[in-house]
Amino acid sequence: MPPCGLYCGVCGILIADRDNNQKFKERLTTVYNLPVEEIQCQGCRSNQVFTYCQACLIKDCTQQKGYEGCHQCQDFPCEYIENFPLPVGKKVILRVVPRWREIGTEKVIEEEEKRYVCPSCGYKLFRGAKTCRNCKKPVDTD
Repeated sequence: MPPCGLYCGVCGILIADRDNNQKFKERLTTVYNLPVEEIQCQGCRSNQVFTYCQACLIKDCTQQKGYEGCHQCQDFPCEYIENFPLPVGKKVILRVVPRWREIGTEKVIEEEEKRYVCPSCGYKLFRGAKTCRNCKKPVDTD
């Protein structure tokens, strides 16, 4: 689990890279304004971190405080969360971190895995998805 609470297992960048899904990578280039070669990540705590996540103030802050994540910090939500550049990410952080405090890492990951599934067809979704790629129905899982 990344320090901010944005579970990597439902991240579009990680999914596109893991599955080597060239079409999905190309769609993500327009979202992040990056070349397709930079649409790669193996997770926040790996050695191959997405370009935008390499200089993460939240990760730096938790490391400096000796915390696993924001769920351990009494200052949550702090300026780093309030100023988070992606609205969907900020919304999810504000939802997940309090829950992480309540139920712990393993259970919050289980909840996130269950949450990001299309309610109509059961297809796995990624954070920020507005439409299921399988059945094309609108979704709102964030």
